Order: sequence, then C-alpha cells, then structure tokens
Amino acid sequence: MFSKFTSILQHAVEALAPSLPLQEDFVYHWKAITHYYIETSDDKAPVTDTNIPSHLEQMLDILIQEEGERESGETGPCMEYLLHHKILETLYTLGKADCPPGMKQQVLSFYTKLLGRIRQPLLPHINVHRPVQKLIRLCGEVLAAPTENEEIQFLCIVCAKLKQDPYLVNFFLENKGKRGDGKEPGADGLKEDLSSPDTGQQQGLNIGMDGPASTARSPAEGASGPSNNSSNYNLVSSLLNLTKSPDGRIVVKACEGLMLLVSLPEAAAAKSLTESTELCQLLTDRLASFYQALPQSMDPLDIETVESVNWGLDVYNLKEDAAVFTGKRALISFLSWLDYCDQLIKEAQKTAAAALARAVRERFFVAVMEPQLMQTSEVGILTSTALLNRIIRQVTSEALLQETVYFLLGEEVGPETAASIAQIPLRHRLIEHCDHLSDEISIMTLRLFEQLLQKPCQHILQNLVLRSLDERNYIENKAQEEREEREHMENGQPHDAVDLEEDPLFSDLSPDTRLSSPDWLSCSPPQSTEHTKPDGKTEVHKIVNSFLCLVPDEAKSSYQVEGTGYDTYLRDAHRQFRDYCGICQRWDWRSSPKPIEKCNLDRPFFEGHFLKVLFDRMGRILDQPYDVNLQVTSVLSKLSLLPHPHLHEYLLDPYINLAPGCRSLFAVIVRVVGDLMLRIHRIPDFTPKLLLVRKRLLGLEPEGLSIDHVTLLEGVIVLEEFCKELAAIAFVKFHASTSTSPSP
Repeated sequence: MFSKFTSILQHAVEALAPSLPLQEDFVYHWKAITHYYIETSDDKAPVTDTNIPSHLEQMLDILIQEEGERESGETGPCMEYLLHHKILETLYTLGKADCPPGMKQQVLSFYTKLLGRIRQPLLPHINVHRPVQKLIRLCGEVLAAPTENEEIQFLCIVCAKLKQDPYLVNFFLENKGKRGDGKEPGADGLKEDLSSPDTGQQQGLNIGMDGPASTARSPAEGASGPSNNSSNYNLVSSLLNLTKSPDGRIVVKACEGLMLLVSLPEAAAAKSLTESTELCQLLTDRLASFYQALPQSMDPLDIETVESVNWGLDVYNLKEDAAVFTGKRALISFLSWLDYCDQLIKEAQKTAAAALARAVRERFFVAVMEPQLMQTSEVGILTSTALLNRIIRQVTSEALLQETVYFLLGEEVGPETAASIAQIPLRHRLIEHCDHLSDEISIMTLRLFEQLLQKPCQHILQNLVLRSLDERNYIENKAQEEREEREHMENGQPHDAVDLEEDPLFSDLSPDTRLSSPDWLSCSPPQSTEHTKPDGKTEVHKIVNSFLCLVPDEAKSSYQVEGTGYDTYLRDAHRQFRDYCGICQRWDWRSSPKPIEKCNLDRPFFEGHFLKVLFDRMGRILDQPYDVNLQVTSVLSKLSLLPHPHLHEYLLDPYINLAPGCRSLFAVIVRVVGDLMLRIHRIPDFTPKLLLVRKRLLGLEPEGLSIDHVTLLEGVIVLEEFCKELAAIAFVKFHASTSTSPSP
C-alpha cells in the first residue's frame, strides 16, 4: 500500500514540476531504476509493488516522443544513451535473474514495445541484437510459465523485424562452439555494478565520433556466417518450445512466428533451420501422432466430406463432433496440422522447403503411412486409402506434392516393362487395388488416382502413362512408302468430306467458347487416307461418329430420355479441357507427335501397369457394379482430356494402325460391344428393361420389382454415356486446336 502511495505521489510531483529536457528526463528514470537495486534490501517484493514498471513506461514514451520530433532516421540523444550505456544488456540481466519477482515479464514487455514502436532499425546495433539474442534464449524454457504471453509477443516482434530486413537473421545464427555470452552478473552482483559512479559504459567500449552508427555491425561480423557447419538458431528453438504449450493461443502464435522465419531468403538461415533445429522432427512427429490417434476404421465418406479446416482456426465442441461420427475431432486435428505443414513448406525458402518436404516423406509417409497402405486388412486398406486421398486433395505446396508423388509412384521416368511393374512395391500395390476383390477398395483407389491426375505435377503423368507411349510403338511398323499412299482426291479433299461448321451436331459450341490451345492436335499425322483431309475436319468428324456409333442402336436408351444427348457433354469437356491446358501449359510437352521415323517401333510395346489395369476393368464393364464402372470411366476420361499428342492419339484415335498384340481404348470398347451383341439376344424384353433401368438411375422411376441382368443393363448405359463423353472430348480438343490456326 505504501509503495502504491509513493508511486501516486511521484506522478503528482512530476506533473507539477517544470518539464526537463528529454535526455535528462530519460536519464532520471533510468537512474531511478538503478537506485532501486542499490537502496532496496527486500528483493522478494513483486515488481508490481515498485515504481520500476512506471519508469520503464516513461523511458519508452520519451524514446517514442524523441523519434517523432526528429527527422526520419536521425538518432536522438536518449536513444544514443540507451545504446551506449548498454541499458538493454542490464535489463536482460535483471530479467534473467527475475529480480524483483516479475521483472522478466517487465523486461520482455519493454523489449517488445521498443522494437515494435520505434521506427528506426535497432537490431543492427550490437547493443541491441546481442541482448535480444540473449533474451530469446530465456523464452520457452518453462512450459506454462507466467511469462509465456510476453515471451511469444517478444519472439513474434523479432520475427516480424527479420521479415522486414531478412539479412539481419545472420545476427541470430550462433556458432555452437562460440556463444559470446561471457559471464553475466547474477542477482547478487547487481548492486555492486549499479552502484558504480560510471555512467554504465563498460571498459573498452569504443564510441566513435559518428555516434551510434559506430556500434552497429554488419551481419557478417556479428554472427556466424554461412561457412559454419553448425549454428544455433535460438529463435527457432524457443518458438518450437512454445508450440508445446498447453495454451492453444500461444501455440498458434509460435506457429506464425515459425512461418515467418522459414520464408526468409537467407541460405545460411535455411540451412541452420533444417539441420540444427528440431523443426523437421516437430512437424513430422506431430503429424504422425495425430494420424495414429485416428480410429482404425472410418467411413470413407466421412473422411471425404469433413469440413476443411485451416490450421489454428479449428474451434470445436467435443460432444457435437462425437455425435457426428467417431473420430471427427481427431481427423480435424490431423487435417489442420497437415494444412500447417503444407502452408509452412509452401512459404519456405526453396532449400528449406525441399528439406522439410523430404522429412515429411521419410518420417511420416514411409514410416507411418506405408505400412497402413500395404496391410492386408480390407478395413485398414479402405481407411488408409481414403485418408491418403484426402491428404493428396489438400496438399498445395509444390515441394510437398513432389515428395508425396515420389513416395507413391517412385522417381522412375524410363520405359516401363511388364517385368518391372513390381519394382516400387507401394505403386504396384495401389495400382493392383484398382482391381481389388473389394469393390469399395477399388472405387476408393481409383478416386485416389483420379485425384492425382488433377494435381499440377508432371511426374504423375510421366510415371503412370506417358513413359510407355514416348516411342509410339503401339503403331504398326509399316514401310514409309505405304504410309504416304493417298487415295484419289477431289479438289484436294476426299470425296466424302463433310464440313463440321455446317454440321448441326457440333453447332452448340459458339466461337466465343473456343479455347486458345497449341496446335498439337491438328498436327497429328494422318493414319488413314480414307479418313483424312488437309485441315483434319473429316478425320475428327469421323472420329466423333466412330465413338457415337460404337454402341448399336438396339443398346441405346438415351434418345428416349430428355436431356441425355451427346451435346450435354460438350460444355463439361470444354471447361475441363481448358482447366487441364492451364495446368499443363508450363510443362515441356511436345506440340505434335514424335516423328514416326525417329520412333523405336521395334521395341515391344507395353501399355504400362496403370493403363493395363484400367483397360482390363473397362473390358469387364458389362459385369461390374455401376459405381465401379462410373469410376473407371471417370479416370479414363481424365486421361483423354490431357493435351498430350501421344496420349490423344492412343486413347482417342480409332484409326491408328495398332501393332500386333496391342490394344487401345477404342479397341477395348469394340471388344465389349462385340460381347454385348452376343448377349443382347439372350435377354427377353431387352430394350424396355434397359429404358426402365436408365429412368431408375436418373430418379425418374421409383424403385420397384427387381430386374434380371441389372448389372449388364447398367453397364450398357455407362458404356453408351462414356462413348458420348469421349466423342465430346475428341471434338472439343480438335475445336480448341483449330480456333487459333490461321485461316487459309
């Protein structure tokens, strides 16, 4: 009570007394603090019962006022006094000793306000960055400490200052063998130091005529440079300690500070961050612990549909979450931390991002997820595949996506052979799961690959399909002169040429909806003289009709239901192809097929493990469940949309001359249709049943009595729709390539 009365009286005297020059006022407040330690014998009283907080606040106000009265960048006498008399060093020592109790809190707050409110750069000064570095080491020492809030605010303001001037980070990289602390006076030695008549300057401190500028060092002088093999990065270490706080707000602020530090462009800092701190271990260990906290069995639909949560923003209610589905809280926690890892790697300096992503691959994907994906339990396979699918969907950083893809598919880009498909066990297992005995596992794994095909990573497509098509050895090796033969031409065109622009079938794509795209499609060399003219229009017209006419009329039902015509696929194909062109345009894909004379057509063709499984599945479309068929055709349509000339030729050109023993997508469908023609005649009332099944699938008819051969009938419907979709894709890709071609 007496000390509070004294404080009030002091403020009253200061208000009535004539104002002193700022420097004298500043020195007065600092001397008042030092005199407390000289005169006070009771060092157990808390700092809040003294005048120290008030004096520190007054000193800060004076420094701010002084800066406001001077031109930008000019250092005033009060700031010079603070720098030359090493006031921050002394305050650090008092804070470390926490004398009187609570002093550490006051010192942290003073440092934070000083760095945050003073506009001129202070950190380059040795008498600022040295005590700041020492104070950083005191942060995060004790979890749930009463100073945690002040510690995180102080660390975050230092991070913000480094973000403004990244080169300053070199001041905070210390050689592990040389820590320039020296011996610091403890609480017992403070009185002796502070009672000295000296102004506070340490012996041997050189102050030049240029003022405080002479006390500043370049980062190269004041820190361990990039040449050091091992550096302490105490700022990162303290933040990592605070991420373990039981207070969620402290954890979020610590994560924000780490986000700022990883983005600094300094190579030495990035190296120290990944090699000399526990950042990689923290990210991966926490990711693994969140993953391992998930239930062993979860509904894939719950995993797929749970709301997306940005890290640090997941406000939750345990009772509500448990009522929705078991494990929701654990799933959100995992996805939230995954989002943080992804964003951290996305923001990180390039070498740091690569190291962090590699750590996630080795310490989480390989160590934790791979055993789950390789297990034999169907329930475990389904849950882990659904989680992997969600992870792939959520990853946006380039470095983490690349490491995820390498984990799943390996790094091979050379030609795939039938003998080499098992070289990467996980890749082999996942592709085999596309044709699993369990339809649920097949569907989920196909969704996983569909998700992969939509990611902006060239290696995915090269590894899964393109490396098998590079040499175009799916084409029959005919003599050059045979390929150059031409049938009789009328006016430079085949006699049966039809202009697409006049065909009502293609009239619903207006010129405004055409895409800008490379000329890779129109450059495709003609494979058959019967179906080609110089501008390629007849060829694409016949390609479209080839797909539309594949399914025989007696097996078609869409014409009897309104809104299910071929034209409904055109706009979807147009939009999806535009999106794919946006993704693929930065890749070094050729604009036209590799010249046939440069291809190694003698090498045996293998379509690749992935396409093999898809074609096998497609060949059984009449005997598979409806949902499986939808997923198989969805993946194949995604591949067909890709703007690569070899993939387009192999999947969408019915007229290529296939090498012996080779099959294309069109050839697979032809075989399915042949099988269908044999089976149609064995089913009584085939057409009415087919129409009824279509209407039930569309929800136009209520579910009634069961229908015989429903799996086959549903397969026929999917087959018809898939052929229309392929026709639409073929036309849209052709239309896009010709929209930018010069008119004749």
